[in-house]
Amino acid sequence: MEKKTSEGSAAIDFVIPWVNGNDPAWQKEKAAYVPSEMADSASEVRYRDWDNLQYWFRGVEKYAPWVNRVYFITWGHLPEWLNTSAPKLKIVKHGEYIPQQYLPTFSSHTIELNMHRIDGLSEHFVYFNDDMFLTKPVKPTDFFKNGNPCENFGLNCVYFGQDSAGHFIGSNMEVINTEFKGQKRSIMKRDWRKWFSLKNSRTVRMKTFLLMAWDWFPGFEYDHLPTNLCRSTLEEVWERYETVLDRTCADRFRRESNVNQWLFKFWQLCKGRYEVRSHRFGRAFHIDDNNFEELCSAITGQKYSMLCVNDTPRTTDFDIKKQRVRECFEQILPEKSSFEW
Repeated sequence: MEKKTSEGSAAIDFVIPWVNGNDPAWQKEKAAYVPSEMADSASEVRYRDWDNLQYWFRGVEKYAPWVNRVYFITWGHLPEWLNTSAPKLKIVKHGEYIPQQYLPTFSSHTIELNMHRIDGLSEHFVYFNDDMFLTKPVKPTDFFKNGNPCENFGLNCVYFGQDSAGHFIGSNMEVINTEFKGQKRSIMKRDWRKWFSLKNSRTVRMKTFLLMAWDWFPGFEYDHLPTNLCRSTLEEVWERYETVLDRTCADRFRRESNVNQWLFKFWQLCKGRYEVRSHRFGRAFHIDDNNFEELCSAITGQKYSMLCVNDTPRTTDFDIKKQRVRECFEQILPEKSSFEW
């Protein structure tokens, strides 16, 4: 039975994973498994700590007090400031929901692809990376409306480039074009009001128009922001493509051949299980020297409802930028939340 809030609306949970890359015990276990050829996928950028997680919790409490429960996924370590007695907090260790044959894992893909196995997770949930933050008040209908996830989509081509996620997206598209072979035209005809909604940017609508001619999906334009998912979507994809998902989860570190959790997002799109949300709702910043000042202004000016502070190999002067980002969050979220001791 679907969980409901006290007001009778469908409950929405938040899910967020976290890794303490400085934990000696975690480092020791990781070192025992990482193969030399996978050094890039286990690089420092993937695990270095921006020390700003407390602002994620402060943003949730201040701007989304309606959230049903927060599921905090961890290898086993916890931030020393985290109040594990917080009423809405549920600590979930990898071994409590990820099948044993996939453990230990150091791949975000395995952590994400098995989220439907989390005990008690609601049908509607929002998956956050630990670099995605709420920065002003949001409503449940910003995430789910009419029982459907709220998203932005359009057609696009998959970009395969250095440090890109193109390989993962390409693997996702292989599944999508297998499952929905010959259905692209009917899908776009069914949902044309969504594809060409004015809530999508003009650029996205233009790309969609130009890529309509092909009988297959070349890729999707989407926001690198929290993903709104139905638990039943994950269950359905696992039922249909268990072999593909199992192959990814069997890799302890990310590989270019893997699928990732965006597959579930794309699946919902093709099924028509989504409502269009304004493209101005959020913004992802892949940090470099050219956009850092804009990021800081976006935080302090609360320009977006949510944003992504994405670390990249192009993020220079890490310690300086980390401190500056903390100072920006401190301006809008100075008060401790109930999730902090």
